[in-house]
Amino acid sequence: MRPAVVLQYLLPHRLLSRLALYAARWRWRPWKDALIGMVVRRFGVDMSEAAQPDPRAYPSFNAFFTRALRAGARVADPDPHALLMPADGRISQLGQIDSGRIFQAKGQSYSATELLGDEATAAPFADGWFATVYLSPRDYHRVHMPWTGTLRETLHVPGRIFSVAPFAVQAIPRLFARNERLVCHFDTEFGPLCVVMVGAILVSGVETVWSGVEIPKYASRPVRKDWRGKGIVIERFAEMARFNYGSTVVVLLPRGVSLDTSLATGQAVRLGQRLGNI
Repeated sequence: MRPAVVLQYLLPHRLLSRLALYAARWRWRPWKDALIGMVVRRFGVDMSEAAQPDPRAYPSFNAFFTRALRAGARVADPDPHALLMPADGRISQLGQIDSGRIFQAKGQSYSATELLGDEATAAPFADGWFATVYLSPRDYHRVHMPWTGTLRETLHVPGRIFSVAPFAVQAIPRLFARNERLVCHFDTEFGPLCVVMVGAILVSGVETVWSGVEIPKYASRPVRKDWRGKGIVIERFAEMARFNYGSTVVVLLPRGVSLDTSLATGQAVRLGQRLGNI
């Protein structure tokens, strides 16, 4: 086993992530400017796409990391029947859910029940479709709706906070079903839609547009919130949540829809491009 993988099991995940939370929000100018500058240079962040293109204008590293895009930087596929890519990033995996199991990497899979933390809510996706999108430090870190949906419930599932970088995905069994995550269930005109915000080491938080900060605090037990009857409707292409540091989003779709056949594992993708069709 590679040393980097061994470290994933040994590192104090939550302690490091809490430290990252405070470091990312420290407003001391020399610190935040140095950190932002390092990420921009190392990962080639295109600041011309940002609503605020000056890296030094952000009050903290977290404000930079969750930056908004300028108007028109991303557009939705014009086909009204197109399901949309929820985020910028790279496709980790995508395809059909095989008898309730989701492909992670060569020799690795996990069940939809494990991922969603509930057998009943996983059942509609047993032979549906999934797309796993990895967000790197250079990417836009807000997640948008693939299709218009009414929020039904969320489930905050406790877990580890392994890295979701490609080396870890290849090596750590059932990684996405073991990491801390926020499972978001929506009802749509084609049936259920699930968007899972998967945490990762040094991820200091997940926020939603309907209730603000969801993670941290880190959960010691599953935390379910029932949003039925609250009338929370998120439109296609609208922002639904954001990571306060990079991670992975998993979209689950039922049978009756299809993924776009031009998409492939490892492909770089952009928010708003076609993910599939209803």
